[in-house]
Amino acid sequence: TPVREAIRRLTVEGLVTVAPGTVAQVAPISLSEVRTLFEFRLILEPAAVRMITVDAGNNPTLLNDFISILQNLRSIDARASAGHDAELVQDFYLLAEEFDQAVIRLCHNARLSSTIAAQRGLTARLRGISHADPNRFATSLAEHIAICEAIIGGNSDEAYKLAEDHLHRSLRTILEGLMREGVAGLPDISLHPVSAAR
Repeated sequence: TPVREAIRRLTVEGLVTVAPGTVAQVAPISLSEVRTLFEFRLILEPAAVRMITVDAGNNPTLLNDFISILQNLRSIDARASAGHDAELVQDFYLLAEEFDQAVIRLCHNARLSSTIAAQRGLTARLRGISHADPNRFATSLAEHIAICEAIIGGNSDEAYKLAEDHLHRSLRTILEGLMREGVAGLPDISLHPVSAAR
């Protein structure tokens, strides 16, 4: 049935758990699971960003989405200079999702893009934790602007490093948020700092 198929997909994505003889339940979040997800994303997403940047050298139309996203990001940045509210923050995070979907859609490696897409469910679930940090808005906005500029400028290595650093910072924000809320996980989990040289 459609409901059973939906539950199966959510189970594959790690969003629900189904034990024999029980109903589907929302899967708990542990610090180790978050770490595992982001370690996987750190392998996949910077590589896709670099691939798109390189491909755009021969196919500039790949840049159209990122040019549009960058213009909108700069508009939000200008509005934020006068102070930001919930609507502005929401507008930014919608753009951040648009950026992520553009990376999935424009990466020429189908296996890579489909694997990234398969992680979106759990990633979206964790995004709310990152959004809850009021300081994350400004830094994430600046990070997305820098990544778009590197992609459009054809600097594939810089785009890769910026995407990598963005994920490291997102992971740190989420782990700190989960630990503040007392979410179960590995008690000795470490928060690797992002190198200031990047």
